[in-house]
Amino acid sequence: MRARALAIACVLAACTLSGCAAPPAPHERGDGLRIVSLNPCTDAILAKVAPDKLVGVSHYSHDPSATSMPVAEARRWPANGGSVEDILAAHANLVVASSFLPPATRKALDDLGIPVVTLGMANDVDGNLAQVRELAEAVGEPQAGEALVGQIEAAIAAAAPPDGRAGPATILWQPGGIVPGDGALVVDLMRRVGLRPASATRGLGQGDRLPLEAVLVDPPELLLHAGPRGDEQSRALHHPALRKLGLRSAEFDPQLYYCGGPSLIRAARRLAHIRDEAA
Repeated sequence: MRARALAIACVLAACTLSGCAAPPAPHERGDGLRIVSLNPCTDAILAKVAPDKLVGVSHYSHDPSATSMPVAEARRWPANGGSVEDILAAHANLVVASSFLPPATRKALDDLGIPVVTLGMANDVDGNLAQVRELAEAVGEPQAGEALVGQIEAAIAAAAPPDGRAGPATILWQPGGIVPGDGALVVDLMRRVGLRPASATRGLGQGDRLPLEAVLVDPPELLLHAGPRGDEQSRALHHPALRKLGLRSAEFDPQLYYCGGPSLIRAARRLAHIRDEAA
């Protein structure tokens, strides 16, 4: 479980365009662009900014445990497993993928003349909004990209603490005791809505593990649990020593921290609701 969660946290992290193969120029694309997305983070963005050009999403987006958008919405498009065969079957002429795209797949697509947009990681909200803009530009939909950015910015502004003060010191506990440490997108979002990363997580990076013992030694004011009910961290929440501390806790859906883009709207609202309940 821990290895799977870590893989998801790394592979599905929110991204910005980097090292991209140049996609076709807008005048070359016309209205015939057919996009296959191999990453659930870009699935969700493209579903908003270029739904009519999207012809395939990653299989993650059809999986309730891994998607970053509602599965019912994702199922508007066929899922693909990331193989060249799936991409060809969709008659795609542009592929959007993470920087983890296997070199053999990338070479095959290059040999076939199918342009690939690859993406690296963004560590904060501003970087993720740049991703939305750049990806929308790459698929010829800059206005739709700006509209989505405006919606995200408005949601985050609405979720900011009314008095501007920092809220409770908070730990976001993911399956396997993994925490999003400094430099993680969700941590930046937490700060923007008035939640302070707890001192116990100081110095930890994305994917580092925070055991129960460390939480007991330096407890937060608020503990967010992001994982399926019955997993290791869910059971740890009911540990007698932890209950004795009387920590406030709340559930935070993993779908809300896998990616940025449209997920930031729901994540900001959920975090603000948790903050207000904790108050």
